[in-house]
Parts: sequence; C-alpha cells; structure tokens
Amino acid sequence: MKALVKLAGLPRSTYYDLVKRMNRPDPDADLKAEIKAIYEEHEGRYGYRRIRDELANRGQKVNHKKVQRIMKKLGLKCIVRMKKYKSYKGSVGKIAPNILDRHFTANTPNEKWVTDITEFKIFGEKLYLSPVLDLFNGEIITYTIGSRPTYSLVSDMLEKAFERLPAIHQLLLHSDQGWHYQMKKYRHALESKGIVQSMSRKGNCYDNSVMENFFGIMKSEFLYMREFESVEHFKIDLEKYIDYYNTKRIKAKLKMSPVQYRNHFTKAA
Repeated sequence: MKALVKLAGLPRSTYYDLVKRMNRPDPDADLKAEIKAIYEEHEGRYGYRRIRDELANRGQKVNHKKVQRIMKKLGLKCIVRMKKYKSYKGSVGKIAPNILDRHFTANTPNEKWVTDITEFKIFGEKLYLSPVLDLFNGEIITYTIGSRPTYSLVSDMLEKAFERLPAIHQLLLHSDQGWHYQMKKYRHALESKGIVQSMSRKGNCYDNSVMENFFGIMKSEFLYMREFESVEHFKIDLEKYIDYYNTKRIKAKLKMSPVQYRNHFTKAA
C-alpha cells in the first residue's frame, strides 16, 4: 500500500484522511432510508419537492436541493405525464361565457368547481371518467365512470356532486365546451341549484388547466404505472387512487393533502 501511495503521489495525511472517511458511517443514512421509504410508499409519484414537504410533515426540515441530490444518487425519479381525451364536437347547444377566466384560486370550499371528461383504454375497451374538482383545495368532490361518454355520465356526476353542496352557496362550475355541458338538461340542472355556469374559450385548454393537470397526474401516477387484471380491477384501484389523491397525497402549494387542507380550514373558521 505504501508503494501504491508513493506511486500515486498521494500525501500520507491525505491517504489516512480518506481511509478515515471511508470507515465513517454515512451521516445521511437515515435520511436516505426515509426518502426511499416515502418514494416507495407513494409508488414513485413524488418528486423531490413533495418528498421535502412530507419530510417536513414528519418533523425533518431538509433543503429541497439536498433531497434532490440524494434522490439522484439513489436513482429515484418521478414519472412523466401524458395527454387526455377531448370531448368537443362543435356547437351543439348554448355556450356559456368564460366567467372563471383562469382565476383558479378560491377562498372557501364550494366556491369554484371545475369538471371535464377523460378517456382510458383498458383491455381493448374504452372507459370514460367524469370528475368534479374543487379549486379551493384541489379535492375531487365526486366522479362517475362509464363505458360510453353519454350525457348520463355527466348528469349522474352532477347528482352525486349536488349531495356535497351546502344549501347556501355561491358556486361557479366551469368546464370546457364539450357537448355534454352545452345541453339544455345540464344548464337547467345548474340553474335549479343556483349554480353559475362558466366555459373555456373554444380550443383553449389553458382555461381549464387545473382539471387538465389532474388528469395528467392521475394517468401518469395511476394508469401508466400499474397492471390490471380486469376492467373491474381497474375501477376498484381507481377508487383507491382517488381516495389516496384526496386524503394522503401532498399538494405542493398546500403542503398537505386536499382533505387535510379542508379540515384545517374548517377548524380555523
């Protein structure tokens, strides 16, 4: 070893310092284990910022750059998002104005809701999901799923959503210009509950970007990283994922899950 150190031109003190470092326990060993555990618990859905937030929730204040550096060393990488189904079929009914106008924040629950439809392809079949999301906390209020994108897919979703709506409210419900939302039945259903209707401008996905964002997250975190035994298995796991999304998955801007944020607001009010 002395001959090798001499050949390398390495100072004696440097050699012993390196040996000392090699024998020293990794000071980040526990943190690495915690980061890996969080990553696996959320099945690769969390990037370094959400893992940083979850660590903070567990009482560990760690700089996001350090979390990012450790994740890179451990080969932990968040997954990529995909595109969604479009339901626009031209003007088949009445188009509502874009009242939401990209004001995607809400001060209280049930102030602004957004909705849309997305498509899944499972075992050679197509399934369609129709959820409604509260802009206050990003919570999925309810949803319906069916084998065809019929009007009942949306009307049944509305009926379920109405059950969550308090008697006194000032709700705005925003969608794109999909044919379902132009229908007289849909418009009258909103009017009967005193709900103001809003629609995106034609062909402008950014006007309903929060809903688009949810579909991208859901497909990348759920659809594209799972294997399903059947359509029914898919539906069961979808219900579990949406419950996870609402109750456990941290939203970066909230630093907690949607339901946790709503409960925190309710207690403080």
